[in-house]
Amino acid sequence: MHLAVYLPLLVPLAAALSAGRLARGLDPRLATWLLTCSAVMLAAATATVLSLLAVAGVIQIPLVAQLGKLSLQIIQRDDAPSVSVALLAAIALSAAGAAAVRMAYRRLRALLAAAGQARCLPGTGELVIMQDDGVAEAFTVPGRPGRIVVSTGMLAALHKNERHALLAHERAHLRGHHHWFTAAAQLAGAANPLLRPLARAVAFTVERWADEDAAAVTGDRRLVARTIAKAALAKAAAARPGTVPGWAAGSTLSVTGRASDLADLSGGGPVPRRVAALLTVAPQRRLILVIGVLVVLVATGVCTLEALRDLHDLLEMASA
Repeated sequence: MHLAVYLPLLVPLAAALSAGRLARGLDPRLATWLLTCSAVMLAAATATVLSLLAVAGVIQIPLVAQLGKLSLQIIQRDDAPSVSVALLAAIALSAAGAAAVRMAYRRLRALLAAAGQARCLPGTGELVIMQDDGVAEAFTVPGRPGRIVVSTGMLAALHKNERHALLAHERAHLRGHHHWFTAAAQLAGAANPLLRPLARAVAFTVERWADEDAAAVTGDRRLVARTIAKAALAKAAAARPGTVPGWAAGSTLSVTGRASDLADLSGGGPVPRRVAALLTVAPQRRLILVIGVLVVLVATGVCTLEALRDLHDLLEMASA
């Protein structure tokens, strides 16, 4: 098998290093699609290559070759991967599979719980207002239908126009089905740890996507920026140990992002970067970046298909 078979194992490292630049430099809707598709495709390519390496090594075991009626001389003459490489590939593939199954189970449980919570929330409309002045929360709960949950504590922290911007942000999450993007990226990151920066980038770009949609609805980017900052500060001020109510346990996407983002309010984290992005011009679709990513993905796919063809040809020659 040619050295090109190892390229799909190296591309995720390059993708991890460029994920932040893509998240910052592209229109957030485009960046979300590009990063999510890249993560899924690279995770699939990595799993395929690891499977091929494992198979190419296993068939070199005399007992396996004998059972499969394969010629060991032809296999070893064709410069197949060593048994040690195959063993490492099998271990990595097993670990990736177990991590992916565990993540898929967790995400499925979370989505089913969110859908159940959406049905159990009071009222029948899209908006649910929870009477809790001591908690500043605003988030979406995906389901059929999806719901937007806002606490009275959050409403009290915002002015009328800011409340409108907050609801526009949350509606963008529901309308764009952003939870599926984050779930797919997290699943890819579980299957290949090198892709975890892409999953974090997707978590950021879906928030930026909702920010830009809210800015388009309100027609005021500064209003949305101020709303995000005030909502995050209100949530941080109310976030004391043991104060998060049970009705907020199923929160998935919110105007303040993840809870861990609140620690970054003074350190250039996701929330300040979103505010800063809204205070500048709207992001552009940089064609050169998109073309570069697509070229790399196509090259990765070609190398993966070439590796499949090499293994097929090897098995055919060895069984002749």
